[in-house]
Amino acid sequence: MPAEIVLQQSANAAALPEWREQLAAARNKLAERESELAQLRAQLMAFEGRYLRQVGILYAELDELEARIAEREVALYDSESARRRAEETRQQARATHEAAYGEAHEAEEFEPPPSLKTLFREVAKRIHPDFARDDDEQRHFTLLMATANSAYRRGDAETLQRLLDDHLEIHAAIAGEDDAAELLRITRQIRHAERDIAVLESERETLLAGDIAQLSIDAEAAAREHRDLLTELASSLREQIADAQRRFEFVDRQIAAHGR
Repeated sequence: MPAEIVLQQSANAAALPEWREQLAAARNKLAERESELAQLRAQLMAFEGRYLRQVGILYAELDELEARIAEREVALYDSESARRRAEETRQQARATHEAAYGEAHEAEEFEPPPSLKTLFREVAKRIHPDFARDDDEQRHFTLLMATANSAYRRGDAETLQRLLDDHLEIHAAIAGEDDAAELLRITRQIRHAERDIAVLESERETLLAGDIAQLSIDAEAAAREHRDLLTELASSLREQIADAQRRFEFVDRQIAAHGR
């Protein structure tokens, strides 16, 4: 065997422990980011559910009343501006009703399409912890399966496809059991872990910048002052609903007075 090949093999063997440590560190960081993001999603989902039950349904009720008022005013004023306002308020009422009620129904009725089921099975056949070669890989596959299960429940085909592509790139495209092949597999796994960490951090920033997250932050600040922000919002909306009901009745009386 040529001396150059022997030297390269020795270098590969010497480098493996350090690269394995880097891979372990990257996987640990990835697991932490996955856990943090899962907790954030759960917290925001719980808060959004409370918001929809306490506040969202009242916004929907208020906008429905405003739409009915605008539609009755068309009969009273019979003008292009009145018809335009009626159309705009009806669209707004549909949007708030869908926001308050649509998402919950959609979640209850979600049925993964056959293509997503097939993709999930393909992923599971390759990354299930039962197929791991050692304890480190078993822990990693357990994390990957948790990611796959979460993606499947969300209908996230893109994440499932990425998991499948990554596995094929690392385990199918790189054949061999020598140190060089192992080193190449490890470096690719590190690159994938670093990419996934960046994706998770970006998603976390996006979630925190959303309206629900900002409202949750405001609610936490109010709670430190012994106030319940959602209860306050609900109380204000009930007052607006009562006022809208009075305006609706007033318009009705005007229509009756004009014989329309």
